[in-house]
Amino acid sequence: MTDVLWQPSCELKQLRQRGQMLALIRQFFADKNVLEVETPLLCHSTGTEPQLDFFSSIYDCPPNKKILFLQTSPEFAMKRLLAAGSGSIYQICKAFRNNEQGRFHNPEFTLLEWYRLEFSLDQLMDEVALLIKILLIPIFPLIRINKISYASVFFQKTALNALEYNSKAYKDYALKHDIPEAIHLCSEDHDLWLDFIFSHKIQPSLINDQIYLIYGYPASQASLARINSNDAKVADRFEVFINGIELGNGFFELADSIEQRQRFEAEIEVRKLNNRPLVEKDCRFLAALNAGLPDCCGVAIGLDRLLMLLTSSVTIDEILAFPIDRA
Repeated sequence: MTDVLWQPSCELKQLRQRGQMLALIRQFFADKNVLEVETPLLCHSTGTEPQLDFFSSIYDCPPNKKILFLQTSPEFAMKRLLAAGSGSIYQICKAFRNNEQGRFHNPEFTLLEWYRLEFSLDQLMDEVALLIKILLIPIFPLIRINKISYASVFFQKTALNALEYNSKAYKDYALKHDIPEAIHLCSEDHDLWLDFIFSHKIQPSLINDQIYLIYGYPASQASLARINSNDAKVADRFEVFINGIELGNGFFELADSIEQRQRFEAEIEVRKLNNRPLVEKDCRFLAALNAGLPDCCGVAIGLDRLLMLLTSSVTIDEILAFPIDRA
């Protein structure tokens, strides 16, 4: 019997569509004079986010051995370039996240990440929407844009206040809407409640062939974004959704090295409490912030998920030539 395991798992049509998509992206940024860059995938540090798992490897270089990390995002290295004076930049690269495999997840995936100097968050949202419309015209010629704040969409869908935790209201909602497990899983952790309700009740409703740009995430979920200067309850952060699929995450970038160090330390403590693998703060990144990061906004878009939409694919494996089980 002939061994056919060498064959790619997706059709040549999808491979061509990926190539066409990448060409359109590069032309889009060339027209805007945004520089394409390349940063290392294997680095001395990695992100500290409590929810992410990473891949590590031993770099055996006598007389020392070092632990190096495959990057979950090129963000830190790209911001080091920004601090060095690169100007607006973009990158198409692989990223890696451990313990992630499913309909929308492969441990190795393709990211488009870009940073625009002197852009407001609203300007970046407009640019994201424009690029996605260009890429999805073949399948969604009349796609619409829907900008809405996190608090507004949360209230519209649940009648709950996302910015102020009310234990009784949240638990009553869980009982009335067939997610009683949230009471045990989330306990009194407001952020866990927000993530659980959003993923189970709100995200699936973000449909009807619209580009949803949801902005103003709670300040407790700021990640690498600045806190809004007019409302300390929210962060200058947005996420992108189409037909229930999360495509990207954008920030008005935090430039304060002291605050960023404090956030890293807080996340490391959460990792300790949850018995997650420990990491150290990225001192090279913090040094770049200390030297001076220009005002900028940045976003990362998952290109594999975008290609799923473009090809009407049900799973990410359908558009990957070599998903992890065949890699």
